[in-house]
Amino acid sequence: MRKTAKPIVLVDEKDNVLGFKEKFAAHKIPVPLHRAISIVVFDKDRTKMLITKRAASKPTWGGSWSNAVCTHPYPKETYQKAAERRIYEELGFKTPLKEVFSFIYKAKMESGDWGEHELDHVFSGSHEGPIKPNPDEIESYKWVEIRKLKKDVVKDPKKHTPWFKIILKMINV
Repeated sequence: MRKTAKPIVLVDEKDNVLGFKEKFAAHKIPVPLHRAISIVVFDKDRTKMLITKRAASKPTWGGSWSNAVCTHPYPKETYQKAAERRIYEELGFKTPLKEVFSFIYKAKMESGDWGEHELDHVFSGSHEGPIKPNPDEIESYKWVEIRKLKKDVVKDPKKHTPWFKIILKMINV
């Protein structure tokens, strides 16, 4: 049985709040534009990136590889606070995070029932210590050399989330 999720924040392209919707309902087609965050984690040399395989139970892109953390800010929560909260909840560590860019994207699952339409604020940080993934969120994780990761995304794009492919093109490494 799925836990009751907090509502997510519906916005326009300029990030003006339009309302709120329950998380799972907000990802059913047609998906309204809503706030999201993505976190990219590098090793200390910025040559490797931590990627995570989303838990298979997730309705959107479950079992796909993505950036370290993806989530939605709660109502009245800043993007920064959401990033700081969620990296610890999903990966079990804290690290300074800096917002690096934002973008809007839309994607539809092949099943046709679920999708994304997000104003995604991307944060980056680095980490060298232990990782304790939350199994409700993350099935697996690995450190990958960025140049190999970029080649893999081109070679096998379906195994990666749509937003991660955009982030990988836009991130400055």
